[in-house]
Amino acid sequence: MSDSQQASSPDTASVVTLNPLARFVQATELDTRMLGMLGAMLLIWVGFDLLSGGLFLTPRNLWNLSVQSASVAVMATGMVLVIVTRHIDLSVGSMLGVIAMLMAVTQAEILPSLIGFDHPLTWMIALALGVFCGVIIGAFQGYIIAYLSVPAFIVTLGGLLVWRGAAWWVTSGRTVAPMDSNFRLMGGGPLGSIGETASWLVGLLICGGIILLILNGRRQRKRFNFPLRPPWAEGFLMATGCAIVLGITAVMNAYPWPKRTAAKFAEANGIVVPDGGLIIGHGFAVPVILAIVVGLVMTFIATRTRFGRYVFAIGGNPEAAELGGINTRWVTMKIFMLMGALCAIAAAISTARLNAATNAQGTLDELLVIAAAVIGGTSLAGGVGTVVGAMLGALLMQSLQSGMVLLGVDTPLQNIVVGCVLVFAVWLDTLYRKHTA
Repeated sequence: MSDSQQASSPDTASVVTLNPLARFVQATELDTRMLGMLGAMLLIWVGFDLLSGGLFLTPRNLWNLSVQSASVAVMATGMVLVIVTRHIDLSVGSMLGVIAMLMAVTQAEILPSLIGFDHPLTWMIALALGVFCGVIIGAFQGYIIAYLSVPAFIVTLGGLLVWRGAAWWVTSGRTVAPMDSNFRLMGGGPLGSIGETASWLVGLLICGGIILLILNGRRQRKRFNFPLRPPWAEGFLMATGCAIVLGITAVMNAYPWPKRTAAKFAEANGIVVPDGGLIIGHGFAVPVILAIVVGLVMTFIATRTRFGRYVFAIGGNPEAAELGGINTRWVTMKIFMLMGALCAIAAAISTARLNAATNAQGTLDELLVIAAAVIGGTSLAGGVGTVVGAMLGALLMQSLQSGMVLLGVDTPLQNIVVGCVLVFAVWLDTLYRKHTA
């Protein structure tokens, strides 16, 4: 008993000497890097809103921002695992382009002659083909990296050129359109949203998940005799998480359908339009729901599976992981296969949003994806990274682009800003690792 008291006394003394803010962060166990990123994003939002005359923080722009971030966020969840294992994938943008072109050709030119256009199975076949092609491309690159020992930088740099050329070769440079009507739902828009009622249900389900997750975490800590957070800290986390989710839901519902679209919908369904016009809220867009689902699945894979533990073990110390019996080559190959599948999902979202596949699709997306992962806390030194952080990083990167578009900044200057942000994020990561070493 005396030993345990003596062992705990230094910790108790250190807690007492901490200032109130530090004690609050320690009690709630909030990630300081995540808080810093959220603070930076808040400053960016407020700054762009002031400079644009109040156009940035409107329901319409925030809704569009969420849709525009979806495809990059999906790929960023996979890039976390790639970078955690001390690799890099420069080919994700080109993979998106070639897979998008293959899916577009399948549903616009091949399937119509076999089963007709707008067949109920068209979108499923196109999406399944895209995911299959993504896994094959990822397996091919992963095999060269893992089993032939060619550096990932070189392999994926070659892939960047090869798959971009392949996208052009599929149609000789043509733009392919239109897409299947069911497939287009994955791109958002009035019909590609789940509506107000369903959005509130989703928001409440997420709130329930947050509460259950915190309560389950407390139960697990008690089970294994780990230190517990103070009850007030867990209550604060529950209340804050639910408030943020419900606030986001309210903003998504505050953006109404265009008046003409709402009038056509009312006419088709025999709805009487009131004098002020029919107001129908968009709610969460389908691509945003897809991104959330992908984020949840990837978080589970990274934190709750043997594969995820192997990934972080390899990133922490590849030699020790291999000596410990982990098949590092096969794990590496599976990471790139998973990255290919995620590129296919992102390609589906991008193609559905454009209602077409173009040869420029996905250009420079690799820069945005890598920047999103690094800004979200994934260390280029390996072994550290979170899926949630990468998705928030994608939102931050898209916020920069969206704000610059509202201000009329030219595309070359946008690329300069994104490149500078990436270098700055890596520099901050270096300082953070030195400080915590």
